[in-house]
Amino acid sequence: MWMLWKKNLISQVQVHTSSSGREWCAIGIYRRSKKTSMMFKKRFKNIIDVFGRIKNTPAFLKLFLFF
Repeated sequence: MWMLWKKNLISQVQVHTSSSGREWCAIGIYRRSKKTSMMFKKRFKNIIDVFGRIKNTPAFLKLFLFF
């Protein structure tokens, strides 16, 4: 996602927490062609799926994976 930001393809990223404690992410994408927009949506869906899996892993496993 950093590379897309660096190439000026992402305008903003916001992380929100609802009153029930559930987190969700809003990603603003600059206007592009329909094909490019679909590509971004697919790529971001994959990124968000990975974040969801990481959040649900035990804490000791997160430390092992990232440090």
